[in-house]
Amino acid sequence: MKRWSLLVILALCSCAGLGLAAESPLGKWNTIDEKTGKVTSQVELYMEGGKLFGKIVSLPEPNDSKGNPLICSECSGADKDKPIIGLVIMKNLVLKGDRYMDGSLLDPNDGMIYRGEVWVEDGKLKVRGFYGIFHGTRTWLRAQ
Repeated sequence: MKRWSLLVILALCSCAGLGLAAESPLGKWNTIDEKTGKVTSQVELYMEGGKLFGKIVSLPEPNDSKGNPLICSECSGADKDKPIIGLVIMKNLVLKGDRYMDGSLLDPNDGMIYRGEVWVEDGKLKVRGFYGIFHGTRTWLRAQ
């Protein structure tokens, strides 16, 4: 009887773990242009020191017209003029409830840094950035 109880508890724990894993933001996600519906980049989300980070791992067109890698010319500080591929655009997001928050999001198009939050909803990654009282939410799709 004790063995059956232990097996049932283990089965429930592993099922609960699978449910949580299904909603994990970890992995590769395609960012989508809301106007055209086209993929604009692929971002890999990963954990480091218990915090969520994300870096750009690919672009549909990674080079400029001269064949040079695209760089973040609008960025400031350590990210200034760094290649877009490999650029860490999500930093230090901490899990609070079902969302990762209290970190920063970098938009390499304009160099702006936003406070942000990230969560998975209906199999899609939701990314919300805040700057002052303004905010915007984007949806990313899991990469194949």
